[in-house]
Amino acid sequence: MGAVTTAEAPQAPELPQASELLVVTGLSGAGRSTAAHVLEDLGWYVVDNLPPQMLAPLAELAAGASRTVPRVAVVLDVRGRGFSADLFSALSGLEQRGVRHRVLFLEASDAVLVRRFESVRRPHPLQEEGRVLDGIVAERELLRDLRAAADVVIDTTDLNVHQLGAAVTDVFGDVDRTRLRLTLVSFGFKYGLPTDADHVVDVRFLPNPHWVPALRPHTGRDAPVSDYVLGQEGAGEFLDRYAAALEPVLAGYARENRRYATIAIGCTGGKHRSVAMSEALAARLRAATGEGGPSVRVAHRDLGRE
Repeated sequence: MGAVTTAEAPQAPELPQASELLVVTGLSGAGRSTAAHVLEDLGWYVVDNLPPQMLAPLAELAAGASRTVPRVAVVLDVRGRGFSADLFSALSGLEQRGVRHRVLFLEASDAVLVRRFESVRRPHPLQEEGRVLDGIVAERELLRDLRAAADVVIDTTDLNVHQLGAAVTDVFGDVDRTRLRLTLVSFGFKYGLPTDADHVVDVRFLPNPHWVPALRPHTGRDAPVSDYVLGQEGAGEFLDRYAAALEPVLAGYARENRRYATIAIGCTGGKHRSVAMSEALAARLRAATGEGGPSVRVAHRDLGRE
């Protein structure tokens, strides 16, 4: 037999660049519709239930209308078992054609998704003859690699529609879309880790104000608790060193054009130490990075829980 040669695969023609293309996907029942409505309110042109194979033609059309339609969001949901492979192929095609895009992935816990499906009395799209939970488990496995490759992941387990809207607005509503958006989230370890955290910090090495009767009713936002926490041995040193350690990380995020990162700061219940330390760290980061650095916001996930 003669030698077998393979011709070089032709390069896909590069598409004109649209201003911004966002792919919205994730688990059924996790809030894609809510996210789509919020994006529309923020001025995005939203296309719902688009087949993955139509991404490239849509990107070409959007690029041609980039002056009038500068920001396009495409909502994709599971319609069959081949969804993940089709979407990965479509995203790879966008990369080959030089189309910049981001992927927003929405998720929630199994228990919460089951409750949401039961409340609307609709079957899960992958449920088939089984239970709702069977469909959720199948979909989570189907989308596992896509979730790992997403640019932004929002866990809606503990979010109502208004809180989800605020989260989407925080990431995609800023006019200055080139800056890194850094969110510091205080939380309580007894309620579980925030699933969207890029860094997790444990401040349980500090004495707990919960055991000081005069401080117990207050939170880390209140001056008596904040002064108590920040006045403990090691608190100031930790904040200074951790803020300094983040400097090369944030610089690297900027070089990699990363737009969003979350630092989760935890104590036992998410009421005292984590709240005070999150606020203090945010102040240090704002002072260190200045106006040209990342935007820094603070969210207190478990504040108000009993």
